Amino acid sequence: MKKVSIAVIGAGCRGMYAYAPYLLENPNLGNIVAIAEPIEEKRNLFKEKYNIEEDYVFKDWKDLLKEDKLADGIIIANNDDDHFMPAKIALEKGYHVLLEKPMSNKIEEIIELEKLAKKYNKNIFMICHVLRYTPFFTEIKKIIDSKELGELVSIQHNENIGYWHFAHSYTRGNWRNSNETSPLILAKSCHDMDLLLWLTNKKCLNVASFGSLTVMKSEKFKEGMSDNCVNCKIEKDCPYSAKKIYLQDNKISASLNAVHTNPTKENLANAIINGPYGRCVYKCDNNVVDHMVSILEFEGGITATFNLSAFTKECTRTIKLMFSHGEVGGNHINNIIDVYKFGENHHKIIKPKQEVNGHGGGDYGIIKDFLSLIADDKGDLKTSAIQSIQSHIMAFALEDSRLNYKVVNIKAFVESYNI
Repeated sequence: MKKVSIAVIGAGCRGMYAYAPYLLENPNLGNIVAIAEPIEEKRNLFKEKYNIEEDYVFKDWKDLLKEDKLADGIIIANNDDDHFMPAKIALEKGYHVLLEKPMSNKIEEIIELEKLAKKYNKNIFMICHVLRYTPFFTEIKKIIDSKELGELVSIQHNENIGYWHFAHSYTRGNWRNSNETSPLILAKSCHDMDLLLWLTNKKCLNVASFGSLTVMKSEKFKEGMSDNCVNCKIEKDCPYSAKKIYLQDNKISASLNAVHTNPTKENLANAIINGPYGRCVYKCDNNVVDHMVSILEFEGGITATFNLSAFTKECTRTIKLMFSHGEVGGNHINNIIDVYKFGENHHKIIKPKQEVNGHGGGDYGIIKDFLSLIADDKGDLKTSAIQSIQSHIMAFALEDSRLNYKVVNIKAFVESYNI
């Protein structure tokens, strides 16, 4: 199989730690030859970690894409609001593209990316909806497609964000403010919209949602609290304490690199004093919802509910599927699928193959497929850009419903943009 060369835009948690390590572990399949990253410390770390030649290290993605084509494929994993132009230019230059979700935080750009995907249809253009590549959800998809439990009727799907993860990413961190990045239903849960589309194998017709920012806001700031957790008099009793999350509980170890590029205990301690990750969760500039419930209607009468919440102990996805002749329940992180067929007195417990890399195996699954498709076109293209458009439109429609208290028809919603 041909060895594949890859360029990367964005040396954050996804670009540096989710996808690129697969190439270090499988050098026979490919290598990373270029990086564009605006933050010097991250840029230098990526250069050293992946042995990039100085001439192929760029501060700005624009400089990387000014060059003649440097690699077979490119991973675009920079900020949400800056996905469209590098993806557009990369396609025009002939790169195969793996684009981090969301594709864009603007619906007009998402529709334009669909047009570009059709125009440059010889390019592999994949979106990082990694849940389709997990053994857990792959097994559930097999159960649905087998018809062993009859017809799929309804789905209850929950994204349990985890109180500590929400405090990290969506209150203190990069995705805290929809004016700068994306609404939560898009930034976090276009994954889940894509998953519902994949499992039902039907188009979504109508959606409605409710939700708000209820807890992590300035009105909840109380006497004795401080703008920074280090100086707070009630920090010991606060579950959202930065000292607990980053220095004691170690719950969020996979994202400590977002707090400091070299996350030693000393560096983390300094970072929460001097940086954004030490801020009181009640004194941040966040505006994304901390809980949201949604209902969705698909073709064929299939219905679904989707519930996302910051206020959970575990950071996992749980799901229940109801069929005409049985039901299935599952917990993604616990890696357990419980199958019950009506009329039988026992449950079948399935424990899919356990993967140690991110998203329960999805991160490595998608990069492996991307490399395989580039090398010999034998991969399984599960998340093409064209397939991913509807999940993003659903997310925008749900946010419109939440803000305006109305049921949104997907077809009418798209037509309202005259695109």
